[in-house]
Formats: sequence, C-alpha cells, structure tokens
Amino acid sequence: MYNKVMVPLDGSRLAECSLDHVKTIASGCRITEVILLRAVEPLSANEISALSQVRGNPIAELEVLNRTEATKYIASMVEKLNKEGITTRGEVINGKAADTILDYAAKNTIDLIIMSTHGRNGISRWAFGSVADKVARSSAIPVLLVAPAGCRIDKGID
Repeated sequence: MYNKVMVPLDGSRLAECSLDHVKTIASGCRITEVILLRAVEPLSANEISALSQVRGNPIAELEVLNRTEATKYIASMVEKLNKEGITTRGEVINGKAADTILDYAAKNTIDLIIMSTHGRNGISRWAFGSVADKVARSSAIPVLLVAPAGCRIDKGID
C-alpha cells in the first residue's frame, strides 16, 4: 500500500520522535523508500531588516549557513536510518515548510507523510501556526501525525 514515505524534519528532537514510527511502518509495510525532507524557511522581515544594517552580505551568508546546517542534519539522519536497514534519502528545499512539504509530496508520488506535531494549542498555536495542521488539512496524500508521549513541548523537548 505504501511504497514511498516522506518524513519532514525541522531539526528538533521533537520532530525526530516520528522516526520510531517510521522504522516500524517501514519494516512492517515493506516500504521501499523513506525520504527525509527539510524545508529551509526564508529569512523573516525582521531578520532581513536587522541584517541590512551590517556591512558585507550577511543575508546571503546566513541563507548559505542555514542551508548548510540543514543539509548536514538531514545527511546524519539519513545515515542513521540507512544503518538500521531502512532505505532512506534526504532532500533539503528552500521555502515555507507547509507549502514545501505539500508541493514535494504531490510532485514526487509520495504515498504517506509521517510527521510529528509540536503539540501547541491556544495562543502559541495561533502565534506560531502549525505546519502539521496545515499539511494534514491540505494534503491529498495520507498524513500520519505523531504526538508521542514524552515528546511534547510541555515535557521540555523542542
């Protein structure tokens, strides 16, 4: 039923909580490929404004640094899953997280999206938004949202 599974990761330990579910599903459902996706968000208007006062080209430097860190992170997660016998590859794409996830899934014949939810509610959810919620509500592809016990923001993991 599922051949290609995509797992969006944002670099947080909380996002990595979905990997235990990915391992179980990958082995139990004989998944042929797991894709770890990292969206590198564009700089905010406040960041751009602050950096525009600095000499040189700090905006471009920060964008390169963000992408480099994201690429290293995804490579380490891919290596970890490959060592556990799960065929995995990574992708790092620039763009807004929810839009990037949905677009990638639609264009790459993804069968299932597995992602952690940060467990925000109330004011913090309104202020920060919920990438997982946006993906779940907008995706034509099945989405498994994981909110594992012990991995919630109120438990001190971010």
